[in-house]
Amino acid sequence: MPTRHQHLVKVRFYELDPYGHLNHSVYVQLFETGRIELLESVGLGLPDLEKKDYRLVVSHIETKFLSPAISGNVVLIQTGVIEERRASLLWEQQMIREDTVLSTQKVLTAITDTEGKLIRLPEFVVKALIPYTIHENKANSQWLTDD
Repeated sequence: MPTRHQHLVKVRFYELDPYGHLNHSVYVQLFETGRIELLESVGLGLPDLEKKDYRLVVSHIETKFLSPAISGNVVLIQTGVIEERRASLLWEQQMIREDTVLSTQKVLTAITDTEGKLIRLPEFVVKALIPYTIHENKANSQWLTDD
């Protein structure tokens, strides 16, 4: 049964903004780390994909900030794939502290070769991501349909 990949992170002091909250730009970095950790957990590390002439390139990010994280918080990054498209993947992620969702993010990653040319999503990638592929909401099909 599909589930979301989980990755724990501790918020560090140097990641804070002047208000003592996790800086908004760091959320994007932590979410990216969550995606990379998921890929590595299924044998699709970025260097391995690169050797096979594939790259996952972020083409769109939508992040919602719901509640702040502060220094010392341990947050859980949950990551899942909610849609495979002809030449891209749509990811959905959450940052959670205890029972509180702090932030959500949707990311569209295009599949390219190492020259940057858009290419079809390889079947071996689709198969490897099955444990973390969650088809929860068909409304996702309307999200950024220009691929």
